[in-house]
Amino acid sequence: MLARTEKISFQGAAGAIDCALDLPMSTPAGWALVLHPHPLHGGARDNKIVTTIARACVQQGLIAVRPNFRGVGDSAGQFDAAVGETADMQQLVEQFGQAYPEAAAGKWVLAGFSFGTSVAAQLYSALADQSQRVPDALLLFGPAVERFKFRAVSIPDDTLLVHGEADEVVPLSEAMDFARERDLPVVVVPGASHFFHGKLIALKQLLQQRLALL
Repeated sequence: MLARTEKISFQGAAGAIDCALDLPMSTPAGWALVLHPHPLHGGARDNKIVTTIARACVQQGLIAVRPNFRGVGDSAGQFDAAVGETADMQQLVEQFGQAYPEAAAGKWVLAGFSFGTSVAAQLYSALADQSQRVPDALLLFGPAVERFKFRAVSIPDDTLLVHGEADEVVPLSEAMDFARERDLPVVVVPGASHFFHGKLIALKQLLQQRLALL
């Protein structure tokens, strides 16, 4: 169960990274970094997909960190098409480890929705390239990785890709092209739009199944 939500600020290259921390009732077993959709189209850390992911992670005993990207809420800077955002998240990962060493030493989930998937995938790739610890699970919902790709992307074979059949923002064919190139399966939610209207229960069940494998 969710004990409480706190606000915390980390520091990125552009200044403050405004974050919400959702804390479990019990001693944390690890943490999750959950990344929101496009900042210039209303994307923020309180997006319903982001909060659904965060709640599922908290129920698994993880601290869920929901940052606002540059220019959203109290986060400093301006939209940087995933380049600055990815760098910011790499700094956040390091700073979270310093502030919450016990949680950071546990299980680590990296999740993103829409624009957030591009930042998540490129963050994972940057950490791997620099021989730093990578997340134990990568979860991408409504993946739009290619739209904001600025570097080579290498993601694990057990990445969870979830897409809506009727996605009107990122067509299913685009997600399939991304998955095909990497030989990854895609979980398609029948009838779901980009924002998974009316499909959050199905989404949460998929999350719980994947998190139970940690």
